[in-house]
Amino acid sequence: MSEQRVFLVDDEEELRRSTAQALELFGLPVVTFSNADHVLELMGYGFDGVVVTDIRMPGTDGMTLLHRIRDLDSEIPVILVTGHGDVQLAVKAMREGAYDFLEKPFTPQHLAGVIRRAMDRRGLVLENRRLRAVAGKRDDLEARLPGRTQVMVDLRYRIRAIGATDADTLIIGDTGAGKEVVARALHDISPRANRPFIAINCAALPENLIESELFGHEAGAFPGAIRARFGKFEHGRGGTILLDEIGSLPFDLQAKFLRVLQERVITRLGSNEVVPLDVRFIATSKVDLEAEVAAGRFRADLLYRLNVATIHVPSLEQRRADIPLLFLQLVREAAARYGREDAEVPPDVISAVAQREWPGNVRELRNAADRFVLGLDAGPGDPLIIREGSERLSDKVAAFERSVIASAIAAHGGALRPAYEMLGISRKTLYEKMQKYGLDKKMLSPEQAGSEDRES
Repeated sequence: MSEQRVFLVDDEEELRRSTAQALELFGLPVVTFSNADHVLELMGYGFDGVVVTDIRMPGTDGMTLLHRIRDLDSEIPVILVTGHGDVQLAVKAMREGAYDFLEKPFTPQHLAGVIRRAMDRRGLVLENRRLRAVAGKRDDLEARLPGRTQVMVDLRYRIRAIGATDADTLIIGDTGAGKEVVARALHDISPRANRPFIAINCAALPENLIESELFGHEAGAFPGAIRARFGKFEHGRGGTILLDEIGSLPFDLQAKFLRVLQERVITRLGSNEVVPLDVRFIATSKVDLEAEVAAGRFRADLLYRLNVATIHVPSLEQRRADIPLLFLQLVREAAARYGREDAEVPPDVISAVAQREWPGNVRELRNAADRFVLGLDAGPGDPLIIREGSERLSDKVAAFERSVIASAIAAHGGALRPAYEMLGISRKTLYEKMQKYGLDKKMLSPEQAGSEDRES
């Protein structure tokens, strides 16, 4: 666990310095800030500490900082320091999630006591998150998002870190890379897991009905509105709302959605009544939203508001070493889905799968696995046809071993050193098995083969 720290934010230099010195005498590490502008830059989703901030400050005040911290992680303790006239404001802040408030003047002993209690609470929160991530979640997440490459390890780590919070999240990735899978994983490991998960395809909503679909309407709000109707935002109350391809949201509607993000309220069409909204928003995009902002098609303030927590889903091109094992898993899933027996995947098929390009990413690879299981020809260059296999156990074991070795070699582009290191066998053993299974030089390009010959 990282060292717990106190972030002290106050624009009065003398008070800031004296308070920091007093807290350090009580054994509390302190990082001071003269304003709130750079506080969030030093805080992550696993920030192990407490924030103490004055309410009245030029620029970003304490209340605004509180809201931004809660957007990042609603369970980071924020202690507000108030003047005599700000007590009512501080009480309002407590209702909005502040841990505690202190009225000036206060004693260092009192402040240190409040901070220690807040640190104890924060420590329990982080420990609980770690336990929840380990207990029953690890295998499930690795089954949903398999892969041994570092980018996939990092992706699963980031999902666990963000999923345990209530932070709105932006997911960026190519078509078919698995953005919705990541979104559902974030929901399922969050405290909202037992509440609704509402997926909205922004590109598929009819433009003349999109506002009614999202916000709902009252009876008579427009021709054909016979009765009042909840929108999708209200249907998701307490849960998670996924806005798929948010870049397709009409520009004029983006301003209304920005208000929803900031204030967590909606107003139905034809009504003046404000409806509170308790949801977590997750948005996905396959396009560069910064480029869309530059082109005037996406609001910059909406992008910055969504960009609190961002997850980049790697394409298959960025994780080529995972393709053979991923294909084998997709074949097993397809066999179960179509009621077929598990199919043996020949090494030449694995080699072809590992070496070709997959612009459609996991979605395209899944389609190829389905064709393989169904015995359909995928076209030239993709030998994805089921072959008859032996029923003898020894033959099946040998075929499996041959498939694993071929997969390892193909996954590393024909390089043998990383292949035998990954398999946990010696160079000699790998060569013997390659000779046994007729894999001698089949997986290598001429240049790689020459390199391996010289190395041996």
